[in-house]
Amino acid sequence: MVKCGRPCKGDEQQSRDRLLDAALQLFLENGYGNLSMETIARDARVSLRTIYSQFGGKAGLFGALIRRCSDQFIGSLSDDCELEEALTNFARQFLFRITRPDVLRMRAILIGESPRFPDLATQFYEQGPRRTLGLLAQFFICQQQAGLMIDMDPYFLADQFISAVRGERLQRLQLGLEPTPDEAEIDVWVRQSVSLFLQGCLVTR
Repeated sequence: MVKCGRPCKGDEQQSRDRLLDAALQLFLENGYGNLSMETIARDARVSLRTIYSQFGGKAGLFGALIRRCSDQFIGSLSDDCELEEALTNFARQFLFRITRPDVLRMRAILIGESPRFPDLATQFYEQGPRRTLGLLAQFFICQQQAGLMIDMDPYFLADQFISAVRGERLQRLQLGLEPTPDEAEIDVWVRQSVSLFLQGCLVTR
């Protein structure tokens, strides 16, 4: 029997993922400014109306890709384990994602084209850095309330933690001056960064 009516949520999610996958590949190949919505719709085999109704436009579509990327590490931050373990798990997932070649390429597109497309920069910041910093700040507030971390602006702590984890090495990766790190290299990178951060932020007893 042929099913009629609205697709189920699982089908809708699969359709959305296919659209995002197609858009990601097209952004990587063409950049932002040179890519038309018509091309995205054609390659993703959806209507322009579908893209506009779901994402509001090209900037919103780019932002959805950034959000999907950040979803992959934001969900790893948990208060169900020890503080150091929680930050280590989060930082490991964070670094694994942001050091992948496709993410570095998207970041390069953003840096190169955001002066001409301010909405692009806004979408990136809202769906990526701001969302991540907000989550970390709330996590640090809980740790402060538990008496584990020093009394300091939690948003400042979040910013310093991300800066400590990324370090200068991310810039070398962005410039193509060193190869993509493997999981073992990321693990060492993360453990050193988290250890250094906590040395300055834990409450001494």
